[in-house]
Amino acid sequence: MHRREFLFALGVGWLLPWNWFRPRVRLAEARFREIKRGQDRRRYIWIHGDERTAHDVLQKHMRTVDGRAFLVDNHRRNVLLEHGELDPNRMFSRVGAERSLRSLNPTWDDDRLRHALDRLDRDRPKFVDHILPSPGGLLVALHNNGPGYSVKDEVDISDAVAMNAPNDPDEFMLCTWRDDFERLSKGSYNVLLQDRAPKDDDGSLSRLCAARGVRYVNIEAAHGNRARQQEMLDWLEKTI
Repeated sequence: MHRREFLFALGVGWLLPWNWFRPRVRLAEARFREIKRGQDRRRYIWIHGDERTAHDVLQKHMRTVDGRAFLVDNHRRNVLLEHGELDPNRMFSRVGAERSLRSLNPTWDDDRLRHALDRLDRDRPKFVDHILPSPGGLLVALHNNGPGYSVKDEVDISDAVAMNAPNDPDEFMLCTWRDDFERLSKGSYNVLLQDRAPKDDDGSLSRLCAARGVRYVNIEAAHGNRARQQEMLDWLEKTI
């Protein structure tokens, strides 16, 4: 009998934390809890450990929908790598990771930087294959932003824009498939389309998905605006 079955047989299974037995997946030192519920209908990811509103929204959401979610096992924005720091949403390409590592670890020499980048290159394919959905499947990311970032920063590099809520620039959705953009933009939220990867590769998951033709939607909301982010996620679930 497995440990979980034994504990439930004793009648104490209900005392266990919801994520007690959740497996971990990793890219180098960036670890993610994997949550599975029901059918693997779509994927979800929360990648910055300090964006707690997005964390709470996604964790609550996964109690009611089928799918698979990946939540970074961290409470800080950056993850550790070779005793340095890395923005985990810049680790999806060597170019983006190098920029992040140089910025966050200014004392590193070239050999140390190259060693860290080589480690990411070795681990990245397996990790990416694990988190990306099957062809035609959808990956949903949840992020929170602060005063330094809003939908306005993405307009110039987007292929289509629906500014349905111009007075709420912190709340928006970013898509990599035009059909998803067309459907989501019929709502009352700001929606962007970036179905062609920009020439400037920042190493983000959205750039990777655009380059590979993967269906991806990022739901952005201001820190603390839990109700709005949940509302946007619910609209996505009803619409696409």
